Amino acid sequence: MTFLSSQMTYADASKISNVKSQRWILAFSFILSAYMLFARLGGLPLISPDEGRNAEVAREMSLSHSWLVPTYNGLTYLDKPAFYFKTVALSFSLFGESEGSARLSSACFGFLLLVVTFLFCRRVYDQRTAILAMLIVATTPLYILFSRTVIFDMSLAFFVCSSIFACYLAEECEEKQRKRWYLIGALSAGIATLIKGPVGFILPTLVITVFYVIEGRLAAMKEVFALRNGVIFLAVVLPWFIGLSLLRPDFPYYGIMRESLARFTTSEFHRTAPFYFYAPIIAGTFFAWSFLLPESIIVAWQKRKRWSRADRLFVVWAIAVVLFFSVSQSKLPGYILTAMLALGVLTARVFALAFDNSSGRAARIVLHGTIPLLLLSISAALLLGVVAFDPELFEKRFQFKDGLFELFISTLPALSITFGIVALLAALALWTRNTRLILVAFMSFPILFLSVNFDLLTLFAQTRSSHSLAQQIPATLPPSAELACMECLPNGLPFYLKRLVTVLSIDGKELTSNYVEFTLNSGKPWPEGIVPLKETGQWLATRNHPVYLLAKQDYLTVLKAIAKQYGVEVEELGFNYWAVLLPAPKGS
Repeated sequence: MTFLSSQMTYADASKISNVKSQRWILAFSFILSAYMLFARLGGLPLISPDEGRNAEVAREMSLSHSWLVPTYNGLTYLDKPAFYFKTVALSFSLFGESEGSARLSSACFGFLLLVVTFLFCRRVYDQRTAILAMLIVATTPLYILFSRTVIFDMSLAFFVCSSIFACYLAEECEEKQRKRWYLIGALSAGIATLIKGPVGFILPTLVITVFYVIEGRLAAMKEVFALRNGVIFLAVVLPWFIGLSLLRPDFPYYGIMRESLARFTTSEFHRTAPFYFYAPIIAGTFFAWSFLLPESIIVAWQKRKRWSRADRLFVVWAIAVVLFFSVSQSKLPGYILTAMLALGVLTARVFALAFDNSSGRAARIVLHGTIPLLLLSISAALLLGVVAFDPELFEKRFQFKDGLFELFISTLPALSITFGIVALLAALALWTRNTRLILVAFMSFPILFLSVNFDLLTLFAQTRSSHSLAQQIPATLPPSAELACMECLPNGLPFYLKRLVTVLSIDGKELTSNYVEFTLNSGKPWPEGIVPLKETGQWLATRNHPVYLLAKQDYLTVLKAIAKQYGVEVEELGFNYWAVLLPAPKGS
């Protein structure tokens, strides 16, 4: 009896220890995921072309309370619906206007999507797979990037993924719960549409439709398109669409025919790329997990009869989204963000199987994938180390321009050390054949890059931001001075200066807005805030207040000629920009 009692006590203690260990691992996973998305969120200036513009749209919305019709630099901006801008404007209202509060919306949606993915994977797989999925997705470069950028993609991904998850779970539940899950799916698809237009409902519909076709469950599509779900979707979308159409009658044509259909079928948006465009994008932005994909794909196809229903969902999801946007004439890396999440979950499945059987095929896959990680890391560490040791020889050999090489030289030692650490971890993992250490080696690069190499990110952001330029504009400008840019609009300048900028332009491309260009080409008079470049002289003659006029190097001659007329001097601001303060006419 004493022996049995001691045995039971030991077993109970072991169970308690395992539970505590799992809780610590779970807590660590959430903390690390939060770190990857929120750490030093405001540490970088707003980067062009998207962040400065989107932050300014939200700032103007916060000031004007125009929640239906967004504006950018005072001009109507209907390139995207207003929902995302509202979330950023809310962040500004709560935390003030800064880079961190501008990015907070994307980071929150990114973290919430990790939580939803964790909960879904724990339900359809197990807790280990759920934790692995969260860690892998959270350390995927593309996911980190869009969670830390003032852009729509992460909020869109959250609602698209939520819609797909809900529709999948609906078919695993009884009648009442099934209806509830489908309603959640329709609601999520509706909100996704409010974020980025038709793609918000097209993506979840595509994935679920293809999945049910392959599953041979076409009858389930009747539930997907049930009247109650359509009513929920339309109740979310129609008030916005009708209200905006009444205020801007040109929006239905522009939103459907130009921004959606033309973007998918034509090359006029200048985002055309080859059909294979997403192959290198996946290889680079899914790094280092992408080293596992080739062998995993081969083995998965050989073992396809063993796939679970959830496995088939994620496989269909990844393939359908990538193929859909590969066919599209307009291609950008962020378009396949949800496919990256699906690949992250499938990669988690490989690691979970490797943990369960250290001598199985999955364990060999992760071991084999560590070899190219080791080789690449050693090569990168040595190359960067050599360049950092003798930068002049490297610069002469490749003849870099614009001084960017000199700017980044100071960051190369830290980057070399980072790759060296990754190489060391990969070597130890291969030596010990330890799956946990292999996982750490794969996770190490994005973690180190975001922490040890943050200075490199800062320097890169500074080359793509107008923050430094804004600081060069004199704070002593008269309050009545009008700020104007000739054939340019440094991205983010209105946000940093907290004022609108008059743009002297040929076609309005400086505003990086397809809707603004569409409006200017409609034949109607140009709206206030943008002036035809050929009318610069007439426009200046109408100003009864000082004008601070900016131009890039290309227009320096023109700027000097204008300055000469007013008897003032042109000043160099740096960053390839020049400016002149034109005084108000006498007697004004």
